[in-house]
Amino acid sequence: MGSRLLNIQRRAAEHGRLRTGYTQGNRPVRSATWVITSHSEEHVRTAAELWGGTPESWKPLNSTIEQWRVITKAASIEALITPGDPLNQYNEMWSAGGCQRRCDGQTELLTRQPCLCAAQFGDDWHTQPKGRVCSATSRLNVMLPDLSGMGMWRAETHSFYAASEWGGMVDMVLAGTNGQGFVPVNLRIEPRQVVREGKTKKFPVVVVELRGVTPRQALAGPLTAAAALDPTGARAVAAIEAPRPDYLADAQAALTVDDVQDVYRTAHAAGHLTDELVAALKERADELKDEQQQAEDEGPDEDGAYEVEVVEDDAESAAWPAVAAPGAGARR
Repeated sequence: MGSRLLNIQRRAAEHGRLRTGYTQGNRPVRSATWVITSHSEEHVRTAAELWGGTPESWKPLNSTIEQWRVITKAASIEALITPGDPLNQYNEMWSAGGCQRRCDGQTELLTRQPCLCAAQFGDDWHTQPKGRVCSATSRLNVMLPDLSGMGMWRAETHSFYAASEWGGMVDMVLAGTNGQGFVPVNLRIEPRQVVREGKTKKFPVVVVELRGVTPRQALAGPLTAAAALDPTGARAVAAIEAPRPDYLADAQAALTVDDVQDVYRTAHAAGHLTDELVAALKERADELKDEQQQAEDEGPDEDGAYEVEVVEDDAESAAWPAVAAPGAGARR
């Protein structure tokens, strides 16, 4: 039987981050959809296949290490809360020199003084401008079951509203599971607004909600791994009862390369990809590219329109998968 070091905390490796914003140059931009970042190009390209978007190389601010990111088209993604307590929360203030304050709401942990923001601005300190006071920082570690690897992905938010909701949701789940087993959830970016001092402020809040199980099931005790991965049993039932879609017919009816890529993503999500299907979809995409090129060579018709209207830019073309998903040939 194996053994473990008793003086080292065991944890899974971190594969990447789930973000609700990105940078353009040095300017931060809020995103209505999830932004996936990782050191692994494979993880980011797979995320793009699942949730849309174009993978690109990227460097975080004040970093010289190149990573990968994709600004997806998905405002909601499936995840698993893993055994243990996945949530860490602090009020934090950061600068170019690192973390300047880290407070648990009562005590500033770096100086061991009472909460500095509350002492200076009172109970409503969180309404002060960003940078003047700490930000309510919540970090939730989850597993993304449709990406390769057994590591964790860290969702981080600086929303004061999400801080209370995440804490309440995770504490209820832990009350039912005692930190054991997996819990299927959706991570959903929800647009909200608040009126303060006569001004309307709009902002995104990440909502953590149960997926495929009721509160009764979630609070009854730990779920098995199989139940957490497929909480409704829909995939098993569908595999038996539902006919497989005619992906080739859908591809032949496609008018653009992007439509063919949507067929690919649908087949990938359903677990229906095979080497032959991937080759056929790439062949259809190449046909559409040739039709577009021919139409551009011939020029527009008398109405000013091209006979074949196929719109594709270089970035979208780069998102087309070069090879089948790992193990695709084993599925028939």
